[in-house]
Amino acid sequence: MNSFNEPTEKTGYLEQDFRLFHIKDQTKRDFSYHYHDFHKVVIFISGKAAYHIEGKAYQLKPWDILLVNRHAIHRPEIDPSVPYERFILWIQNDIPWQELLKCFQKANDRSYNLVRLNSALQEKMKDILFELENSAKSDEYGKEILTQSLFLQFMVYLNRIFLEKQYIFDKKSYTFDSQIASILQYINHNLKEDLSVETLSARYYVSKYHLMRKFKQETGYTLHNYIVNKRLLMARTLISNGMPVTKAAQESGFTEYSTFSRAYRKQFKTTPSEELPHYSNPLK
Repeated sequence: MNSFNEPTEKTGYLEQDFRLFHIKDQTKRDFSYHYHDFHKVVIFISGKAAYHIEGKAYQLKPWDILLVNRHAIHRPEIDPSVPYERFILWIQNDIPWQELLKCFQKANDRSYNLVRLNSALQEKMKDILFELENSAKSDEYGKEILTQSLFLQFMVYLNRIFLEKQYIFDKKSYTFDSQIASILQYINHNLKEDLSVETLSARYYVSKYHLMRKFKQETGYTLHNYIVNKRLLMARTLISNGMPVTKAAQESGFTEYSTFSRAYRKQFKTTPSEELPHYSNPLK
């Protein structure tokens, strides 16, 4: 769990290359902001739901698809008056088919996560999903090969649709504050730079007090804690990829190693030099 006194937490645990869930429930529950160390695809089937991802709130329609990049802070907002049904696909970041992760990177670059399909593409993706679900549940000969093949097929089509912009773009499908969206994008692309509230307020011509208040209002967490959290996640990725700890801290925007080390231990319950642990947490 994130320990920066914010409603953000790391959830989920994944050892396989991918895992598919088909969930239908109806519970009154307020989800907190959270993130994963893996990528997530949400396929909304029915209910009344909005999905908040990095400052944008997407209003979902049946068979909308959401691309949730690893480390993207997000939360669903569910109306409990009707059942909420969805497919959720978890995908490891180090899968053998790295080309299939392009859609997540592009979603991050575009700051746009929604894939809304026309009726023909809906039917195509539905067929693959239900076949994938049935294969994953079966005990028949060749289950693993067929399941992997269907997963690859789904991801190839999803990448084609998103990268080639074959989806339906609807400005009414999401809401956001344009200034905060711009600040979020700037932060995530410049974590190594000076991101003090003074620097950001000067860059965006707004008082620092107004900026802090507005950021918290629009995103659910403070500006400082958001930046620290993102820098720690970046450092953790760099370290796991083999970068020396001190250099990873510098590349992630930490100017003092002692500050980085304390924050890292507080966040991940381990030191930067230790092997990164897995966490087992609830599905969200």
